Amino acid sequence: MSAGAGTLRLDKFLWAARFFKTRSLAAEAIEAGRVSVNGERAKASKTVKPGDALSIRRPPWEHHVTVRALADKRGSASVAQALYEETAESRAKREALAAELKSMPPPVFKGRPTKKDRRTLERFNRRQDED
Repeated sequence: MSAGAGTLRLDKFLWAARFFKTRSLAAEAIEAGRVSVNGERAKASKTVKPGDALSIRRPPWEHHVTVRALADKRGSASVAQALYEETAESRAKREALAAELKSMPPPVFKGRPTKKDRRTLERFNRRQDED
């Protein structure tokens, strides 16, 4: 953790906090408008500091977190979780959505799938991988 720096690039923070696997994926999400800092749309080079509120949308999930610490290197999951604090409301919404998605029956296909069926199955599998 970098205690003395005080600020860190947004894309680097999202990568170090394990919201995205790579900095380039984090930068793409920021450019697409899926990340906001203190309620405002941000750029990848925006600096964040402890106390900033981040809203991260990774459909179908949405995280509302507060930055607690900064790290310029990617560490283990336990280290990453110490970098931010998720709001109770955000956690409750995500858990409710996860329960709803798990209660949905998997799509049933008979015979050779059509192009639409394949896309539906791929979308379903992606959701399961994110859980």
